[in-house]
Parts: sequence; structure tokens; C-alpha cells
Amino acid sequence: MTELIKYPVMEDFYTIQGEGYNTGRPAYFVRLGGCDVGCVWCDVKESWDAGKHILLSIDDILKKVESGTGDNVVITGGEPAMYDLKPLTDSLHHKFYNCWIETSGAYPISGDWEWICVSPKKFKSPLPESLYKANELKVIVFNKSDFDFALENAKGVNPDCQLFFQPEHSKFNEMMPLIVDFVKANPLWRISLQTHKFMQIL
Repeated sequence: MTELIKYPVMEDFYTIQGEGYNTGRPAYFVRLGGCDVGCVWCDVKESWDAGKHILLSIDDILKKVESGTGDNVVITGGEPAMYDLKPLTDSLHHKFYNCWIETSGAYPISGDWEWICVSPKKFKSPLPESLYKANELKVIVFNKSDFDFALENAKGVNPDCQLFFQPEHSKFNEMMPLIVDFVKANPLWRISLQTHKFMQIL
């Protein structure tokens, strides 16, 4: 049955999680193609058109994941929640993998997850149900208005959700001092950095 279910896979690789709550932990990344959120500063715009990427069965994806040595799998995109991911997470759990997802929250989140990172975008608002499921709210800071955007979205998360600000990489020097000041004044928030770019790894 799983060989009949296919997802458009842009790329996959075993690496170190570079940002957010799980920074520093090894994980196998599966990046699905397809996204209609349209962030102007997206660094994987080549993922947007699902039709440009190879369709892989769950069995094929499992074979790739098993080439790594860790037990964490990140499903990212694009916008992975566009797809029904329950068959994929069920198969990964059957092999004893932990399943993490990175999503904008703009679509219902299917599947069973050990960790849900919702990174909401102004271009397509997150669903209230997706926000409330988040273990981690990670807001990318591109300009000053993103702080108000973050606070508005934080109203919709569950009480245990971890709150992060992350500077958009091209605006790092400009936004970082503002983020530091904000977090010092609002200690429920933490700072996430794209450490994989500093480490020069995928």
C-alpha cells in the first residue's frame, strides 16, 4: 500500500538541525516540493513548484532515511502540510523514528508528530488549529512589524509552546539588536539562529 502513496521530494539529506528548539540535534531532512505561501525572502523558492520534483513512494523515502544514523526525521518544504502526511508518519513511527515538521501553519497539520514547529507568515495566515498544535512558534524577523505579528500569533498557541524569534539571514545585522532588546524585555521569548549557515553545512 505504501508504495502507492507518493510525495514530491525536492531534496533529502542527513544533517544537524540548525535552528529552533532542536538546534544541534542530528536529523534526516525530507524537503517536499509545493508551496503557495510565497515568502519574498524564502531561501528555497525552487521548492514552490511541486511539479518540478520527483515523486517518491513512502518506501523510497524510508530507504533514504535509513541511510542516516539518527532517529529524528524532519519533514519540511515548501509547505509540507499541503499533503496528507499520516501515512508517512505512521511508516516512520513503525521504524521507530521521531517525526518533526516545519510548517507555516497555513494548512491543517495531518499525521502524528513528536515536534511541530509552526513558522507563521504574513503572506498566508496560519490556521488557529495549526497554531494551537505547535510545540514551537518560530517567527522570522524581516522588519519591525514582525514583532507585533509575532505577539498576535502567540495568542493562539498552547501554554507549553516554545516561543522563538529568528532574524531573516539577509537582515541579520539590522534585526539582531532589535530582537535582543525585545527578548530581554519579554523573557518568554527566545532567540533562534540559523546555526547551520555559520557551520557551513546543509
